[in-house]
Amino acid sequence: MATIIKAALTATLLLLSTLASAQSIDLGRGELPVTVPAGYDGETPAPLIVLLHGYTSSGAMQDGYMGFSKIANDYGFFLVAPDGNKEPGGDENRFWNASPACCDFFRTAVDDSAYISDIIKTMKSEYKIDNNRVYLIGHSNGGFMSYRAAYDHSDTIAAIASLAGANHIEEREAPASPVHVLQIHGTKDATIAYEGSQIQENYYPSALESVQRWASYNGCSAEGSERELRDLVATLQGHESRVTLFDKGCKQGGSAELWTITEGSHVPMLSGSFASQVVEWLYAHPKKVPSFAD
Repeated sequence: MATIIKAALTATLLLLSTLASAQSIDLGRGELPVTVPAGYDGETPAPLIVLLHGYTSSGAMQDGYMGFSKIANDYGFFLVAPDGNKEPGGDENRFWNASPACCDFFRTAVDDSAYISDIIKTMKSEYKIDNNRVYLIGHSNGGFMSYRAAYDHSDTIAAIASLAGANHIEEREAPASPVHVLQIHGTKDATIAYEGSQIQENYYPSALESVQRWASYNGCSAEGSERELRDLVATLQGHESRVTLFDKGCKQGGSAELWTITEGSHVPMLSGSFASQVVEWLYAHPKKVPSFAD
C-alpha cells in the first residue's frame, strides 16, 4: 500500500510540475510569465496578446500601468509581456530595436522582431492559440516595435494597437498580408510628438501619417471618416478622444484607425475602461473571419 501511495504522490507531483512549468516560456532571455485565461481547456483556440513595454520600462511595469492581465479571464485571452534587452551602457535601460528613431541608441542591432516572432511560435507550440487572433499592444517604444513586427510578420499578426508609438518613416512596399492597425496618441505628448519629430536626428512620422501609411498598405481609401468619441483618459473630462477610421475598400484583414486624445500626454492616466476598449477593438479585427468550412 505504501508503494502505491508513494507512486500516486510522485505522479501528482510530476503533474503539478508540468502544469507549473506550462505557465512560463523561456526563449533565452530568462523566464517569461504567461497569463493563462481561466477556463482554458487546451482544446478551444484562444487569442494571444503580446504586450510590449516602453523605453526604460519592463513587461511587468507595462502591464501594471495598462492592466491587461486583469481582464484576461473576462475576455479569455493569453497574455505575454516580455522584456526588451538592457542597454550595454549608461543606465542599462530596457529597449526594443524597432526603428532608426527608437530605441537602439547603443546600436546593438539586436533582432527584436525575430524575438517577438519566436514568442508567438512558442506560444502556439505550447498552447492552443487562435491563428486568426494574434495581437500586439505597445506603448511608446513598444508601439514602434508593434509596427515593426506587424510589417515583418504580417502573415501572423492580425492587428496591433500602439499607444504613443509611430510607424517607420521611410517608403516601403506593402507587407505581404494586411494587418489592422490602431494608433492611440495624445495631442500634448511631449515625448513622441503627435505631429511627428525626430530622435537623435532620426525622424518618425506623425500619428496620422502612421495610420495613413497602413491604410495605404491595406488598400483602404485615403479618405478617413470621423466616428464616435471615446473616453480613454481618467483625468480629462468627458469623451475626450476622437476617432478617425480608414476602412473603405480595404483588403480583407486590413484597416487603420486613429484615436486622438485631445490634450493627452505621453503617459496619460488611463480610464477604467481603456484596456477593455482596446481588447474589444482587437477582437473586432481578426486576421480573417472564420467560416463554417474552417
